[in-house]
Amino acid sequence: MAVARKIHESIQNASWIRRIFEEGRERKEKYGAGNVFDFSLGNPNLEPPPKFKQVLSKLISEDAHGQHGYMLNAGIVKTRNAVADHLNKSNRATFTADDIVMTVGAGGALNVVFKTILNPGEEVIIPKPYFVEYDNYLDNHQGLSRLVGTRPDFSLDFDTISEAITEKTKAVMINSPNNPTGNVYHEAELNELANLLSHYSEKSGQTIYLISDEPYRKIVYDGITVPSIFDLYDESFVVTSFSKDLSIAGERIGYVAAHPDMSDKKIIMTGLSLCNRTLGYTNAPAFMQRAISHLLEDSVDISIYQKKRDLLCDGLASFGYDFVKPKGAFYLFLKTPIDDDFVFMRALQEENILTVPGSGFGGPGHLRIAYCVSDETIEKALPGFERVIKKY
Repeated sequence: MAVARKIHESIQNASWIRRIFEEGRERKEKYGAGNVFDFSLGNPNLEPPPKFKQVLSKLISEDAHGQHGYMLNAGIVKTRNAVADHLNKSNRATFTADDIVMTVGAGGALNVVFKTILNPGEEVIIPKPYFVEYDNYLDNHQGLSRLVGTRPDFSLDFDTISEAITEKTKAVMINSPNNPTGNVYHEAELNELANLLSHYSEKSGQTIYLISDEPYRKIVYDGITVPSIFDLYDESFVVTSFSKDLSIAGERIGYVAAHPDMSDKKIIMTGLSLCNRTLGYTNAPAFMQRAISHLLEDSVDISIYQKKRDLLCDGLASFGYDFVKPKGAFYLFLKTPIDDDFVFMRALQEENILTVPGSGFGGPGHLRIAYCVSDETIEKALPGFERVIKKY
């Protein structure tokens, strides 16, 4: 076999998101791009805010020595100071540059955290539906996913979390706002989760970390705010990127922040910096590190995504579709009118509407619709959604 058995198996079980994306490309070639309505990939369709280009222009014109060379494994000190100052505006704890490691996106940040904290065979509890790439990230470091169900509204189910905690539990990981559901965990939920983890950590004598994946933190609607886990639990990490809120997914820039009062923080931060290098990232891109230090308070116009959400949800609700209206991110997790989400997905494909089966996110009986697309795409797809549900 030309490739390792594990990689061969991974190829066979390739991400449904990418699979549908590739099918969409073929359909666009066959039917024309304007006649295919692709909701498969969470690739922001908004351009970065104008300030992004202004910052890049200013930085590229600076004539300073060594701006594009290697730096400390954790990243440029000036940038980490800026991130710490940013966090200090919305958290009770006081952060410094020593609590921050700049990373190659949120995916890079998660790999760095997992490599730092996991021993072979240890588990991370993850509520589902969830972003299935987490499984691959854990496998990279001989860790295991321990998936737990959520309630019908996608809120946390503390009974299932409690039942999943064992001597192998190293962390619980949440994603809020959530991909694929758009759910946002509220403060009472997170406080209960923090109390639960404190109880089991004390009972076992082993720290159970809380990891929050937050690339959609700024993309929330209807006046909702995303509570800070740092205000509720000391043994916590936040990983994030600027891919979504600044629409710079291809630039691969993010960071991991550890709670300033985390136990064993010094060795943890040393581990994060070491793993950032030994994973082959070496450093997050220097130019982007310098750029985002000027953009921490900025984002794309979130109201545009809210308009898209409302346009889609209002249309689908009028046809009789069932769903929990997303509070954030740019995904709708639509309940299918039949149990087999693959069959319903194929029916929509006959209308050139491309969605991703919820089974690919651990949520069978649903479809994920990424509405980070043009308004025209949503409007032109709605009649097809209506025709398909009438068949069922």
